[in-house]
Amino acid sequence: MTKEFKAQYSANLLRTYARYPVAFISGKGSKIWDDAGKEYIDFMSGLGVCSVGHSHPDWVSAIAAQAGELSHVSNLYHTPQGGLLAQRLCDISGMSAAFFANSGSEATEGLIKLARKYSKDYYGNGRSTILTLENSFHGNTLATLSATGQPKYHHNFEPFLPGFRHVPINDLSALEEQGRDVCALLIEVIQSDNSITPLSAEYVKQAAELCKDRDWLLMVDEVQTGIGRTGKWFGFQHYDIEPDAIGLSRGLASGLPLSAFLVSQKLYDVLGPHDHASTFGANLICCAAALATLDILTPILPEVLQKGQYICDKIIEMNLPAIAETSGVGLMLGVKLNKLVPYDITLKLLEAGLATLTAGIDEIKLLPPLTITYKDIDEGLAIFGKVMKA
Repeated sequence: MTKEFKAQYSANLLRTYARYPVAFISGKGSKIWDDAGKEYIDFMSGLGVCSVGHSHPDWVSAIAAQAGELSHVSNLYHTPQGGLLAQRLCDISGMSAAFFANSGSEATEGLIKLARKYSKDYYGNGRSTILTLENSFHGNTLATLSATGQPKYHHNFEPFLPGFRHVPINDLSALEEQGRDVCALLIEVIQSDNSITPLSAEYVKQAAELCKDRDWLLMVDEVQTGIGRTGKWFGFQHYDIEPDAIGLSRGLASGLPLSAFLVSQKLYDVLGPHDHASTFGANLICCAAALATLDILTPILPEVLQKGQYICDKIIEMNLPAIAETSGVGLMLGVKLNKLVPYDITLKLLEAGLATLTAGIDEIKLLPPLTITYKDIDEGLAIFGKVMKA
């Protein structure tokens, strides 16, 4: 990375990220190149965002065509793209209606408002607490940080919002002990911030039944797990449950800012005019990108589970002392390390030509594009094995 590039960032951008010392400028498929022309295999896809890889021709064509027609008119008007995307998402999720926004935090904020309004409409005041799980991560706004079940995020920005309680994962008794002030349970069926941790199937099933019995809304945060990342369109579909609402974002438009929350028929009329809004929601170019993303992923979705299993099997076959275990589903994978610092390892991997991520204090996170080829997987794993043996 050039000194000029680094100086520009240092002078003009807030230091809210500990950025890696690389400047990426182009990409194709599962490969990206920096400003010096060095090639990297992409095992991160922009934090699990670039579902169809980089510069996919169908995705590019859809965006260019829409940009040449009309870019934005706001949610005050009907657009074919917004209506079609909502229908497609409802079809693949089993939900009944969608609301579009821009980021995962916004989608989760929408879920929070939805739960509290539903409970107030039907039960009145005093029933507004939302339960979330320990080690969860739900966003960076004050409300979503309040919902996040990790103490390390609960500093510097006090006071946080009331109305959230964090309970241990996979502990049904902790849910059963909750009182009459609860209106909803918000969960990630596969946690991914602190480590890649799938919830147990029995727990999720029993929690869903408890929510139904007590009329708590069951809301699933699918910001990371949605749009095929786990080998099904949504993570909850691995668990044979029917949530009341879900939130999604990262992979939805494969690189453009678009999020949504989807609701069941039960909640169709909870939010009315002026209850919720988003200026850039259902942006036509982003919707076109999302529709192209769904088209590209539909025929290859069954391959995602196979590719994920292939990566885990190959890492296990390496029999490396530095690796404790692998975890995850589909192409949402964690590699737990023995006595190594994940950030240090990601730097070495980056230097060797493989872009990866970290999760917590002892895990490497792998989130390749869902379209990655086995050739690129093998090339990336060869780099991974070489670095981990060093």
